[in-house]
Amino acid sequence: MALLNANRSSISFVRLAMASRFFISNSLYCTSAPFSRSASLFIQPRVNFRLKRVPSRDWSNAVPRRAFISSSISTEAFQESSASKKYGSDQIQVLQGLDPVRKRPGMYIGSTGPRGLHHLVYEILDNAVDEAQAGFANKIEVVLLADGSVCVTDNGRGIPTDLHPVTKKSALETVLTVLHAGGKFGGESSGYNVSGGLHGVGLSVVNALSEALEVTVWRDGMEYHQRYSRGNPITALKCQNVSNNDSSGTRIRFWPDKEIFTSAIEFDHNTIAGRIRELAFLNPELRIIFRKEDSIPENSLTTEYFYAGGLVEYVKWLNSDKVFRCIFGHNAGVC
Repeated sequence: MALLNANRSSISFVRLAMASRFFISNSLYCTSAPFSRSASLFIQPRVNFRLKRVPSRDWSNAVPRRAFISSSISTEAFQESSASKKYGSDQIQVLQGLDPVRKRPGMYIGSTGPRGLHHLVYEILDNAVDEAQAGFANKIEVVLLADGSVCVTDNGRGIPTDLHPVTKKSALETVLTVLHAGGKFGGESSGYNVSGGLHGVGLSVVNALSEALEVTVWRDGMEYHQRYSRGNPITALKCQNVSNNDSSGTRIRFWPDKEIFTSAIEFDHNTIAGRIRELAFLNPELRIIFRKEDSIPENSLTTEYFYAGGLVEYVKWLNSDKVFRCIFGHNAGVC
């Protein structure tokens, strides 16, 4: 009997504990008065919220969410005309010549800001370096002129000027006005065994994105000259004899088009100098002269890059900068 009473007492205690837990929970979350330690947990009034009946609606004429969004975009953002809603053969555009470059310049040079602006210089510079890697040039001159133009000259073979069998134009005009026309696609008909570009768009893209471009070629004892504007030739190819029959090479001078680039036409000297230095390290037998002209002659700069040791000198150059920072910089004495 004593054991039975003890079990009943235990069951009652458990029930009381469970009930207390239930009331504590309801007191904390369902009362309107703030919880107080001194107040009894069992006498807090419970607040009941009656649910409101939601009136039924007829959704048969409701506009679907997707349709609403599409309608708002078409009316507010695009304001499409009745003609633009049609989609037939008349809406398929065929861009001719260098029109794709001027239409979407970012596809070819990355951007229309400073990055793309400097990319124009790299394209012409890489063409000159290709002549050096092929063993036909050993000197390149890059000049930033005061009028905002850039001039790149090499002493390579010179761009061919004879009639091209496919385009029926001079080879010079072909590479300047036709996308994917060049001598770097490989194979037996290629003019280069090694080159930095393989798609034949560098020179033609620079021509398309330039307000004006002048090309001069020395080849076979003749000097050829032609001018372009926004990708189109504005003069015929002119030629004349030169006194030095052994001279050969190509000079490209271009003025970037202000209608294309969103930033000011200003070339950063340090940015181009860094690119030239890298190319000089990678081509030990190549000499690159970099000049920046200024309206004030005293502010003009001339730097020559020539590293006969190639990558060995590049490592020395990196270490010399490290030694300088160890001696004079914030890490002095700990390197």
